[in-house]
Amino acid sequence: MKPPPKSLCPCGSGLRALRCCKLDLATAGPADPALRPQVERAVAAHDLGQVADATRICLDVLERAPVQPGALATLLTIRKAEGNASAAEALARRLVALDPNNLGATSELALLLFNRGDLAEAERHARNAVRLGPQDAQAHNLMGMIMTEANRPQVGEYHYRAALALLANESPILLANLAWNLKNQGRMAEARALYERSVALDPKILQTLMGWARLEETDRDFARAEALLAEAEAIAPGHPTVLLFRAITHGRTEGYDPALATLERITAQRQDGALGPSELIEKGGLLDRMGRYAEAFAAFDAGKQALRAATGQAYLADQAATLAARLKGFFQAHRLKILPRAGVRSDCAQPIFIVGFPRSGTTMVEQTLSAHPRIAAGDELPLIADLTELMPRMLNSPLAYPEALADLWMGDQREGLDNLRDHYLQRARQMGVMAPGAARFTDKMPLNETHLGLIGLMFPAAPIVHVLRHPLDVVLSVFSNLLTHGFYCAYALDSIARHYLLVMDLVEHYRREMTLRYLPIRYEDIVADQAPSVRRLLDFVGEDFDPRCLAFHENRRYARTASYAQVTEKLYDRSRYRYRNYLKQLAPVIQLLEPAIAKLGYRID
Repeated sequence: MKPPPKSLCPCGSGLRALRCCKLDLATAGPADPALRPQVERAVAAHDLGQVADATRICLDVLERAPVQPGALATLLTIRKAEGNASAAEALARRLVALDPNNLGATSELALLLFNRGDLAEAERHARNAVRLGPQDAQAHNLMGMIMTEANRPQVGEYHYRAALALLANESPILLANLAWNLKNQGRMAEARALYERSVALDPKILQTLMGWARLEETDRDFARAEALLAEAEAIAPGHPTVLLFRAITHGRTEGYDPALATLERITAQRQDGALGPSELIEKGGLLDRMGRYAEAFAAFDAGKQALRAATGQAYLADQAATLAARLKGFFQAHRLKILPRAGVRSDCAQPIFIVGFPRSGTTMVEQTLSAHPRIAAGDELPLIADLTELMPRMLNSPLAYPEALADLWMGDQREGLDNLRDHYLQRARQMGVMAPGAARFTDKMPLNETHLGLIGLMFPAAPIVHVLRHPLDVVLSVFSNLLTHGFYCAYALDSIARHYLLVMDLVEHYRREMTLRYLPIRYEDIVADQAPSVRRLLDFVGEDFDPRCLAFHENRRYARTASYAQVTEKLYDRSRYRYRNYLKQLAPVIQLLEPAIAKLGYRID
């Protein structure tokens, strides 16, 4: 007898909620050996393609014994094949909870979480998969995928190469995965060679051709990118991802009308005629460059609405406010006076912290500085954020960050900051950012200014370059891009403005309460008067002027940010005071931002 629809679990497993996501494993009882014959019939039916029969048997078994592993695994396979990711994740979670040493279920759960974009939890399970199966190529491949996506490509490269070494024959998919990883490290020639090997093994893998096309687009060979996308579309005519990439490539060469026409092809073939979040944001960018500002903002707004609907995610305002309050509560002048500082090492390259709200111009500043032969580009290093998580263990503290820093007053933790500093520098070395001959490297992780207090304790002599830009331009630019930094503040216009104010208030607090080696520099000043601004930057970080820093667009490194395309162009001013084209649309946040605008010396024209 079928359970009534209202009692079914919302995850879509087909089980009652009390036998699925609301199940208490502590009271669920053990697996029932008497049900094994039925599980075997389900497996046999599934192997014969009798999916409906297999599903029915699994549901019946799990209704009676919800912890029956064979039935859970078979139903998981069925729901995943149907594209029901939420049900598959729920079933995989139960399998892992029942048997933490189940390599297959652990890998499956890690992959499902990765596909959902939950990189933090996916990494936790993928690491466990490697522990369970150090000789399992798939476990290493999963770690490679997650580390690459989490902006730790050097770690990802290690796991991809480990996976390839474990296989008897070369895998075209693994070669393509490694190629994408190397592309993200800016190692374009090596990545291109791997794509060539992958396509030689199997020329019909869509994702491989698209990845290769993105490499060529990034490396500014637009004709080759277009040719590869044409091959991809021949394999999958009208595939929306291929069409989106073609639109992006057209946009890079100012083919705005062909780009919009390509996006229209996506709407024409969809039943609802709707574009997805990425497609709408791309459309908005094209319309903006064409001067069709009202239409552009409407596309950006629709893209953010579609993103919220697709992810169920919104700004985590309470979490952001709680962290800010705790940081301000701990980093007080009277406490900072008696806290130790880490020593300054002279045996390795040292960091330059480039901080600033996303889309404020930090990538341009990094490209400028890293054109200097003594400064290497570190890009968006996650190391400071990682240390805030690791700190309680490293300081043997029962407290969380920032309160765990109080353990620095303990006799056995007086060198705790040196240990934190050394961990940061070791990880930076492992990530390959300490280039030969470079005395310094950049760290431009967005919103690192949230942790200026910790940076000041760990690296008291490190230069901190704070890139400022008109707040309305910052908010508009974040709104017109797909970003997740800052507690998902970018998902709506008002939350971008609110988080901007929260972060700027934190910066003011740090500067008031402690001494920092801090230089504020305005994006607009660099654009308006480049040479003096660059000289000022280099003087502040302690390096002689080098004319190559004025031609940052010739810096061939790949900037792994949303600004990767802009920083390949000569210095331009079309993004300066861009907000003027959107004053009507920005009206809901102007009053909120007016005090910050005035405090920074800007005005609203």
